Amino acid sequence: QVQLVESGGGSVQAGGSLTLSCVASGTILDINTMAWYRQTEGKQHELVASITSGGIITYADSVKGRFIVSRDNAKNTVNLQMNSLKPEDTGVYHCHIDRLRTDWRNVIYDYTGQGTQVTVSS
Repeated sequence: QVQLVESGGGSVQAGGSLTLSCVASGTILDINTMAWYRQTEGKQHELVASITSGGIITYADSVKGRFIVSRDNAKNTVNLQMNSLKPEDTGVYHCHIDRLRTDWRNVIYDYTGQGTQVTVSS
C-alpha cells in the first residue's frame, strides 16, 4: 500500500512564504515525476510545478521566480518552497505522482494525495 502525505499548508499574509512537503511511503521501487497541483477558487486543477527523477523541472508561468520545487529520490519526498505569496495562490495543493513502481512488475499510475490548504490574505 502506497500513501502520499502532504504537509506544510497554512495561512499567511501576502508576501509571505510557506514550504509544502510530500512524502510517498510504502513499498516503492522508484518514482517517475512528482508534481504539485492546486485547486483554486474559480479555476480548474492547475499544475504548479513538477520534477522528474532526473531533475527536469517545470513551473506554471504564474509561479515562476517565486516557487521552487525540489525532491529527494532516496526519501521519496518532494517539496515546494513558495515565496512572495499572493492571494491568488490560495487553494488546496495536491501532491501527484504520474508513475510509481512498487517492484519490477507492478506499476501505479496517477496517484494523488489528499491535499493541503494554503490561504494567502491581502
